[in-house]
Order: sequence, then C-alpha cells, then structure tokens
Amino acid sequence: MDAVLPQIPFDPARDTPAPTVRNRLLRVLPPEDLALLRGRAETVSVEAGARLANANAPMGDAFFPESGLASVSLATVEGSRLEVGITGREGMVSPAFVLGVERTPFETEVRIGGQALRVGAEALREAMARSETLRRLLMRYVQVVTLWTSQTALSNRRHKTEERLARWLLLVHDRIDGDELTLTHETLSTMLGVHRPGVTVAVHELESGGMIATKRGLITILDRDKLVRVAGTSYGFAEAEYERLIGPLRGPA
Repeated sequence: MDAVLPQIPFDPARDTPAPTVRNRLLRVLPPEDLALLRGRAETVSVEAGARLANANAPMGDAFFPESGLASVSLATVEGSRLEVGITGREGMVSPAFVLGVERTPFETEVRIGGQALRVGAEALREAMARSETLRRLLMRYVQVVTLWTSQTALSNRRHKTEERLARWLLLVHDRIDGDELTLTHETLSTMLGVHRPGVTVAVHELESGGMIATKRGLITILDRDKLVRVAGTSYGFAEAEYERLIGPLRGPA
C-alpha cells in the first residue's frame, strides 16, 4: 500500500498559508516543507530557446516551472534529436536531481517562455535530506515521469501520426493556461519525430474533425474530448497516475 503524504493536497485556505506558487509539485507541500525550498529559490524568466539542462554536462540548478513549457530530448546516433517528454508547471528540471545524479544524457530546452523557480542543487539536496515529505513527493514525480516516457515510446511504436499529435497537444494543454498553444509545425515535427509534411497532414485531419483551429504559429483547442478519443490508449494512464500520487494535473494554478 502506498504511504500517505501528510497534508496533501495543500489547502490554500489554511490558517497559515504558504507563499503563493504555481508549480503543482510545490503547491501540494505543507508550508513548513515548502519553506525549505521557497526561502532559497529565485524566480527567473526563461525564454524560448533557453537550455535548462545540457546533455552530459553538470547541472548546477533545479528548475520548478511556474509557466511556459520545456522540451526534453535525446540525441540519436544519426545526430538528430528526438523529443521524449515535456515539462511544465506539473514538474521539475531535472528529475535526475531526485536520484542523486548530477548529469544526464537528456537535454531540456524551453519551447514556450515563462517563469520558473530556480533552486541550487545543493539547496535542493539539503531540503530533501531535511524533509521526508519533499523527498517522497519528488520520488513519486520520478515514477510518473518514467510512465510518461514509457507511454511516449509505446505511442511512437504503435500509433498513427494523428493519434500521436492528439496526445502531444493534450500534454501541452495540460501544462498551460487557456486553449491557445503557441506551436509551429516545425516544433510539432520535432516533438513527434515526423517530417513536416506528415505533421501538416495530421494537423489538417484534426482541424477538419473540429478538434482544433490553426493559424500561423498558433493552435487553438476546440474540442478536448474529441482529442482524447483520437489519442486513445496513447494518453491518460500516466496522467491518472499523477493525479493518484500527487494531485490535480489541470485546472487553475
């Protein structure tokens, strides 16, 4: 049976509320545990194209996104890059810190600019050592990240491009406010590992089905329920596990 994290989910109406944060991991922490990180965290702006973690290089800081979106990718033997996941306000960069690892083969690059709480690696290690609640919460997040990565691999292997596109749009939609996604066909091509003509065909399929509307560099979600049906088994399992182990994935932050 899973151990119960005390005082999760965090209730903002408590008599002694913690400082407001939008990152969903940090929001579920009790005030005294959040204070271990919040007091040593710095709010920073992260612009599209910024690298939050370089492949195979020492990582000095952890980032807890409050808004925006980052892409996690892995270099292929041919020299190209394949996206294996995305991170937004539901998580952190990089989960490797939780496992005591200071470098990773994955590269994390900001796709949609926003803000993040930056915490030094040593400060994060100290907070985890002092707070069993924080340590267990972040370990649960690592479990969900493993499921997201596995689900991506399964989807890439078994599903058609339009199904995979529907899934990626849902993943982005889960991590931002509103229904407008700032995504170009080139970005979608990288996310899916599919040439742009294939992405264009898949976008037109979803648009003709009334699920999305598009204009240059912008995709608007019109019917999320239809997207979920098209995504099928490529979406939902890891999301349900996040909500079971951590808390709500969507909704106002």
